[in-house]
Amino acid sequence: MLIGGIEAGGTKMVCAVGDENGAIKDRVSFPTRQPGETFEDIIGYYRNWDIKALGVGCFGPIDLNKDSDTYGYITKTPKAGWEYFDVVGTLKKALNVPVGFDTDVNGAILGEVTWGAARGAESAIYVTIGTGVGVGVYVNGGLLHGLVHPEGGHILLERHPKDTYKGRCPFHGNCAEGLASGPAVEERWGKKGVELADRDEVWEMEAYYIAQALMDYIMAYSPQKIILWGGIMHQEKLFGMVRKEVLHMLNGYVAHKQILENIDTYIVPPALGEDPGILGAIKLGMDALA
Repeated sequence: MLIGGIEAGGTKMVCAVGDENGAIKDRVSFPTRQPGETFEDIIGYYRNWDIKALGVGCFGPIDLNKDSDTYGYITKTPKAGWEYFDVVGTLKKALNVPVGFDTDVNGAILGEVTWGAARGAESAIYVTIGTGVGVGVYVNGGLLHGLVHPEGGHILLERHPKDTYKGRCPFHGNCAEGLASGPAVEERWGKKGVELADRDEVWEMEAYYIAQALMDYIMAYSPQKIILWGGIMHQEKLFGMVRKEVLHMLNGYVAHKQILENIDTYIVPPALGEDPGILGAIKLGMDALA
């Protein structure tokens, strides 16, 4: 059985065809332009495959309330031309298959819970730190939705004592995205993260902010596994620094063996490499079919 999966990003749309075992059969990528021409490419691709369902992990904000008139839409996005675009309706009409729909980060944690580092967990989170900061939340055996959907990248953080940077986020200067995203690192230090690999003070400050966010997520969601990724986390030394800082900040309050003794297997990179998002989208398609 073939299932389609789309990792819909603001820069590119990754489209794949896979099966119910998480094996990817084919993959293409299209640049994200205006909705009409972008979805013409996407629909044209899937018309060449006998897919039974399609899943989409999408950039947002998006409407996930199935009782809403705008369910399946991208809503008030700053991306020009995409505000209130009907993603689900457009795909259903063109391809006549069930369409699963969620945020890109919820798709990523779903992929990791199904086939990756959080396999078998009832509660886990996926945190991506790159152009922005996004958090996918899987709790009590399902993806977390609510009034809208989790926006964990915008929790407020206490500033590092040595940080005078105003913050990158135009809504909240001292949120996780405003202080720890890739663009925040570049603006604060005057260089991209890849050019700052040997500057310990850069990564000590970054670890302070990431760990502070993770402590908040641990207290709020009590995840059994935390998966960290995104461009910033390609600095491999950050994992050890973040784990150490999390232990320091928790200060023994969450007295669980997984944190106190096995934190190296608690805060981890994705087991699916660069594929959690696309595999999670395929799982969204499988769930829509079911």
